[in-house]
Amino acid sequence: MKPLVGISCCQKPFGIFATPNHAASDSYVRVVRGPVVGTPVLLPAAGEDISGELLPHLDGLILTGSRSNVWPGHYDGPAHAEGTPEDLQRDATTLPLIRAAIAEGVPLLAICRGMQELNVALGGSLDQRIQDLPGRMDHSTPSDQPIPRVRTGKAHAVRIDKDGALARVLTPSARLAGRLAVNSLHNQGVQSLAPRLVAEAWAPDGTVEAVRVEGAAAFALGVQWHPEYDWEQDADSRSIFEVFGRACEARRLARTGLVGLAQAAE
Repeated sequence: MKPLVGISCCQKPFGIFATPNHAASDSYVRVVRGPVVGTPVLLPAAGEDISGELLPHLDGLILTGSRSNVWPGHYDGPAHAEGTPEDLQRDATTLPLIRAAIAEGVPLLAICRGMQELNVALGGSLDQRIQDLPGRMDHSTPSDQPIPRVRTGKAHAVRIDKDGALARVLTPSARLAGRLAVNSLHNQGVQSLAPRLVAEAWAPDGTVEAVRVEGAAAFALGVQWHPEYDWEQDADSRSIFEVFGRACEARRLARTGLVGLAQAAE
């Protein structure tokens, strides 16, 4: 039996009637089936706290990226610019889910919007349009690049805390260099860091690119880029998922009581 890994969904309109659907990119399903070595479980954007129903059955949680932005009311921020996509149904589901997962020791990997949700869930705030701020880079999707290149192309390097949790899951070469080239497809970013979060990596303009949850009982890491797009070619991206997968397997063994059985047999 493989670990059950929850994948957060967005609520999106679908078809000619714009019927609300719960959706997650196939890239997350494939990475769970691949280097995570787990069974993917799509978690609906139910619009309410369903953590108590889900977490007893899950061995890991991936908070996915999305084009939608976290509603600013959750961090007392100014209203979004007109036309900014929001997903209040997802927010209402993921924010309490994050807090419960950390409290219960469920391994957590937060990607792009997921990292922003992690920051907000634990009491941090966000910058909404980094590219409009003085001295900051444009971290959003370049409109003049073909989609495959945007997803897998390296947009800039990030500086890594060589003694941090992220460095320990990367390849020795990246750890030694203290730098990592990443893709970049976001408009929002960390403004004030949540009290329990520790910054692990930074873009050249100072934008926080990775965080860990201080004192978490299990793997709890957020990255602002998208390692799920290039894990088949990029060893560092693959390593992030492999280490997360091992944490999920440890959770599965503990959740199902197999650890205790193995110890009793020794």
